[in-house]
Amino acid sequence: MAELFASGRLVDLILVVVAIEAVVLLVYWLRARRGVAPFDLLPNLCAGACLLLALRATLAGGGWMLASLFLVAAGLAHLTDVARRWRN
Repeated sequence: MAELFASGRLVDLILVVVAIEAVVLLVYWLRARRGVAPFDLLPNLCAGACLLLALRATLAGGGWMLASLFLVAAGLAHLTDVARRWRN
């Protein structure tokens, strides 16, 4: 179990779950026009995915520059999410 955490494979599994969540919610929105609209959901999911990728890069020894890139991307996605919510 420790190897699952140390290698970052657990983060990979969580990223797969996030991707499945995004697809399911998108399909539901397209069919029923109910739930969270894709443009309201995607910045939030992208921010979370980028944080997970930063964690994965750190655990896998990808270096601080790669982790920083993912953190900047997470911050931009978060700012996009906040700006969209602020206007609504």
